[in-house]
Amino acid sequence: MSIDNTPAQSQLGRRSAYVDQYDPAQLFPISRATQREAMGIQAGALPFFGADLWTAFELSWLNARGKPQLAIVHFTVPCETPNIIESKSFKLYLNSFNGSTFATADAVRERLRVDVAEALWRGSDRVEGIGVKLIAPDQFDTEPVHELDGLNLDRLDIECTHYQPAPELLTSDAAQVAVTETLTSRLLKSNCLVTGQPDWGSVQIRYSGPPIEQAGLLAYIVSFRNHNEFHEPCVERMFTDIWRQCRPTKLAVYARYTRRGGLDINPFRTSWPQALPANARTARQ
Repeated sequence: MSIDNTPAQSQLGRRSAYVDQYDPAQLFPISRATQREAMGIQAGALPFFGADLWTAFELSWLNARGKPQLAIVHFTVPCETPNIIESKSFKLYLNSFNGSTFATADAVRERLRVDVAEALWRGSDRVEGIGVKLIAPDQFDTEPVHELDGLNLDRLDIECTHYQPAPELLTSDAAQVAVTETLTSRLLKSNCLVTGQPDWGSVQIRYSGPPIEQAGLLAYIVSFRNHNEFHEPCVERMFTDIWRQCRPTKLAVYARYTRRGGLDINPFRTSWPQALPANARTARQ
């Protein structure tokens, strides 16, 4: 049975009390099914593999002597989870650690793992794991910054007239020899589903198959500019549209969105099982 939370019921766009004592009830899961069904994606028959890579830059707690501790956290959320977690609620949940005492960083990591997994799988008959990795301050200098690899579509001088998703802009040429290539753009922008505030991102598209017409692909990426949707379904919409319109034999779509409220969300969807991309932030993140 799926949960019936809606984005409008979340704390997005509302004044919120600052809770600094550990409170997992702050987490607000939202079902993935509504947006997926609108795209023709059925639960239990996902056309992709992948995960959402979250990075939390604002986590702090108190040790047994009351001294503040802090860490960066990488979360790996399988795309099979029935829910996402609304990002403001995630921030409020992380804030609730600020005045709470934990004996060790491992105890914090375990609480994060249990609480976030429970919310992501809530309403399902499956409860599986998620990845949680704490980065201590003495490791901060090893955190990589790297732009997405690939041929930059933004070099193209195109006219843009669509600012809502326009899959009809996508074409490929089945008469040409199949190619394998990686294409990138920093011109991805969409808006929060509830507040309408801008979400900025970079996107990488890797595929094998008939050559995709690059100007049309860039115009398609730009067409998300006034579209209101959370990060995860934006990437799933891109994957689905490219898969249906261009008919590649393989496809992977990876977006890295700039952080908001100390959180960045980076969905990855692929048509074939493979290792997840390295969680390296871009310069804008």
